[in-house]
Amino acid sequence: MNRTESAIFLREVFDFSEVPRTAVITGSGQDGALSFLTERQELPFSEIPYFTSSTVPGHGSKLIVGRCGGRQVLALCGRRHRYEGCTMEEIVYPVRTLAALGVREVVLLNAAGGINLSFLPGDLMLITDHINLSGQSPLIGPNDDQLGPRFPDMSEAYSAELIRRMHLAAARCALRLREGVYAYTPGPQFETPAEIRYMRTIGADAVGMSTVPEVIAARHAGLLVAGVSGITNSAAGIAGPLSHEEVLRAGERMNVKLSRLLERFLES
Repeated sequence: MNRTESAIFLREVFDFSEVPRTAVITGSGQDGALSFLTERQELPFSEIPYFTSSTVPGHGSKLIVGRCGGRQVLALCGRRHRYEGCTMEEIVYPVRTLAALGVREVVLLNAAGGINLSFLPGDLMLITDHINLSGQSPLIGPNDDQLGPRFPDMSEAYSAELIRRMHLAAARCALRLREGVYAYTPGPQFETPAEIRYMRTIGADAVGMSTVPEVIAARHAGLLVAGVSGITNSAAGIAGPLSHEEVLRAGERMNVKLSRLLERFLES
């Protein structure tokens, strides 16, 4: 895969006056969170060299370029997951293309199950740190020194500056924004109640099947990262049985709140 080739293609298609500073990647059922973007141009992933489309319902598999607050914003609707049979390289390739394009900060959205007993479905959680329970990393193998160092520092995986800006954006639109630690598992099965109790014990507040590989790749490439989880359901053992359909419905219901938060954040 050649991220430079993909970046050159995108420059030619969209003829950027200047490369967007910020990119957004949406999760399950969250494409509607980008409804505030104006002057939209859309391109399916299938038409971008080396990009692949998601096989998961609720992931639109398209790139959007639009405007917010007078600036261009780039958004990726949907992502690939390890449980689809993808390699880590396929999962993080879009993030590495964003870095090659010249994007400097990325906002990663996801749908997650609430582990913290004070969280309710419909809450938004600003990710302050994560726990990688997959035993996998997109950096395994020979290091690409053009991307970043062999041993990247992850002590501030989620930018303190972007966290501050997110809280300011939430205050401007009177939204309650939780904070917490996101646990990553490869899926596709939902977690067992015992696994959720373990995650709560080690400090996780929410759990999901995405985001962390992209965060690792983004930080490796020097991008600043913000992460927001939409709490779509209580995790296993807290409420009733879980289903992806429930996750999608809850994610769509949160799009109004996510849209308001993103719009204020990007305007800043």
